[in-house]
Amino acid sequence: MNRINETFARLQREGRKALITFITAGDPSLDQTPALVTAMAANGADIIELGVPFSDPLADGPTIQAASMRSIHLGTTLRDIIAMVGEIRSRCPVPLVLMSYYNPILVYGIDNFVADAVVAGVNGVIIPDLPPEEGEHLRREAEARELALIQLVSPTSTPERMAKLCRLSTGFVYYVMVTGITGARRELPPAVAESLQQLKSLTDTPIAAGFGISTPAQAAEVGQYADGVIVGSALVKIVAEHGGELDLPERLGAFVHELRLGLDGGVRVGGD
Repeated sequence: MNRINETFARLQREGRKALITFITAGDPSLDQTPALVTAMAANGADIIELGVPFSDPLADGPTIQAASMRSIHLGTTLRDIIAMVGEIRSRCPVPLVLMSYYNPILVYGIDNFVADAVVAGVNGVIIPDLPPEEGEHLRREAEARELALIQLVSPTSTPERMAKLCRLSTGFVYYVMVTGITGARRELPPAVAESLQQLKSLTDTPIAAGFGISTPAQAAEVGQYADGVIVGSALVKIVAEHGGELDLPERLGAFVHELRLGLDGGVRVGGD
């Protein structure tokens, strides 16, 4: 069984929700990324997404775009990131997911990418600009090697489209709570609960919600309806603000710990 499936099954038995965290690989440097991954895992992250830097990140807001450009300027490549996963896998048991645009995977070669990623210890892939109709080759390779191919569902998807994406998604379904680009937001959309309940009626695959969650209280609120919550821009912002400081892993870990407490009911919903 894929580590992602094992994680959601365990959390369901424990009556808890998955905390899924995101940072851009190679920001502030590829050498520092393993320490950040380890710090997040040690402080309660159940699944960790690593963003693959790309020069034209259409789905990303300014915070993640800037992180991607910093990583690109340092020369970070998809091959480097896969090699890094291989180095840290033995000391980081949590599932690791690569979030990449399709072009770097095409350049790498689909078969080689899937094979190398699985050997290194990657457990899942999210490709925001790949419609499922165009990803059959990748889907076959991923399924054969038990690499989760996680689909994104947006609020504007039709019920028929939602059902199809849920059917094709493995590991979990990524529900994009807001239309547009990534980024922390002060308030969550009013229809989140209704949308998540509708989505859960379509599938038994776990549903994780992201795009806009930036506080422990927001994590707690979304966690009432989703199987997991995804936090990205708020963490990437910490990396941007403290990237040159020795205590960056501790700062990042401390915020992940706050999110964990919020998701587990340690803060009042509506608090900060």
